[in-house]
Amino acid sequence: MRPSFFSLSMLATGAVLLGFSATAQTSATKEPPKMSKPAYEVAAYYFPSYHPNTAYSKEHGEGWTEWNLLKQAGPRFEGHQQPKVPAWGYDDESDPSAMARRIDAAADHGVTAFLFDWYWHDTGPYIEGGLERGFLKAPNRDRLKFALMWANHDWIDIFPASNGVKPAILKPGPVTPETFVKATDHIIHEYFSQPNYWRIDGKPYFSIYELMTLIKGFGDMDKTRAALDDFRERARKAGVGEIHLNAVMWGIQVLPTEHLIKNPEEMLKKLGFDSVTSYCWIHHVAPDGFPTSDYVKWMDKSTALWPEFVKRWPVPYYPNVSMGWDSSPRTNQADKFENVGYPFTVVVTNNTPEHFKEALQRAKAFLDKQPADRRILTINAWNEWTEGSYLEPDTVHGTAYLDALRDVFGKK
Repeated sequence: MRPSFFSLSMLATGAVLLGFSATAQTSATKEPPKMSKPAYEVAAYYFPSYHPNTAYSKEHGEGWTEWNLLKQAGPRFEGHQQPKVPAWGYDDESDPSAMARRIDAAADHGVTAFLFDWYWHDTGPYIEGGLERGFLKAPNRDRLKFALMWANHDWIDIFPASNGVKPAILKPGPVTPETFVKATDHIIHEYFSQPNYWRIDGKPYFSIYELMTLIKGFGDMDKTRAALDDFRERARKAGVGEIHLNAVMWGIQVLPTEHLIKNPEEMLKKLGFDSVTSYCWIHHVAPDGFPTSDYVKWMDKSTALWPEFVKRWPVPYYPNVSMGWDSSPRTNQADKFENVGYPFTVVVTNNTPEHFKEALQRAKAFLDKQPADRRILTINAWNEWTEGSYLEPDTVHGTAYLDALRDVFGKK
C-alpha cells in the first residue's frame, strides 16, 4: 500500500493481525442532508500522493510527487510491463478541476465513495492537499461521498527503496493522546459535518489502519478504549451523532515493529469497533512465486477467505477486491530485483480487466447473501499507481477497469 516494509516470506494466511483543512459547509450542529442510499456501497481507497506539497519538497526536492517514481520505473524482468502511464497525464490532484475529472469518472462507473488515506502525525497533517484543496473544492463534489481511513503507520523512506538498506522512519505512526484529540477534533468539525461525508446508518464512517500502532500511542488497551469513547462523546456534543468505527484487518506482519495480536476478536470488542474490512489482498494472501504470480490464483485464494472472515469477526466484515500488485516503481531501479522485502516483492500478472470483473462479480454474489445494510465493498485502489493497483485509466487499458466496475455495480 503505502510506505510499509515487509517480506513475503513472513506471510502466513492462518496468522491474523489487526493493523489494521476544509471549511465545513454546514454547521456541525445541523443534520447533514440525506444522500440516496445505493443498493451497494463501493468505496475505493484513494492514496493522495500525487500533488506538490511542502513536506515532499523538503524530503525529496521541490515539486516532487509519486509521479516521479512512476515516470522512472522500468521493466525489472522480461515481459514486465513498466512504466505505467496515466491516460490523464501526470496531473495535480489538488487542482479542483483535476479532481473533478476523477469524481465524474468514479460516479459514472459505480464508485459511491472515495476512502481517503488520511495522515496526521505528531507533527500535524500530512499530504492533505488532494482532499483539502482538490476534492472538497471540486465543483462536482456532491456526486461522490468521501470518508477517511487513518493511515497511522510509520512513514518510512522508500522513495525509492534500496535493496539491503533498512529504510529510515521519517514520521512515526504512534501519536500522543494530545495529538489524537487535536486530530479527531479536526475530523469532527471539518469532515464529519460535510454534507457528502459517507455515513452508515447515519453514522460517519472512520477507519483505522493499524490498531497496534494506535494502542502504542496510548500505552495500553484500556487507555485506548477511553480515548475512542471520548472521541465518540466529543462527536455527540458537536452535533454529529454516533460514529461508525472501522478497523482494517490484517493477515500478515508488515512492519518490523508490529506485534502479533493473539486475540483479535477480543480486541475488537474491548475497543468497541463497529466493523472490519481489508485494505488489499496481499495483507492476507501471499501471491505464489517470484518474480511473477498469477492474478486468478491470487483471486481464488483471497475471495475464498470472505466467508471465513464473516464467521470469525464479532462485527460486520466488508470484503475487499484488489485490482493488482506491483510495487517495483518504489524500488531503486539500479538495484538487483529480488524478493527481499517490500517494495522488492512479487509482481502480480494476468490481472486483466476481464479477471478483475470476475472478482467484482464474486464480490457482488457474496454481498447478495449478506443483510442489505452490509452490502459494502472496498476496492484497492483508485490510484495506488506505484503499487500497481489502480482504477484510473492508463495508456494500455484505458477505462477498461472502470468499465468492468460499471458493468457489475454501476447504474443500469
